[in-house]
Amino acid sequence: MSRSCDVCGKGRLSGNNVSHSNRHTRRVWSANIKKVKAVVNGSPKRISVCTRCLRSNKVERAI
Repeated sequence: MSRSCDVCGKGRLSGNNVSHSNRHTRRVWSANIKKVKAVVNGSPKRISVCTRCLRSNKVERAI
């Protein structure tokens, strides 16, 4: 499954886990990506879209 949005390009962010003793280890945050069937150029196609784009109606869902 694709880990980036095909509409806005949102993907993974990286940073640090910081423990109580202030030790730093690397970690990643993944975007909330869903595979949906959407209308692309007039025909239905399955694309990966983040939930923010789904909620803000940037994608026309195909039924």
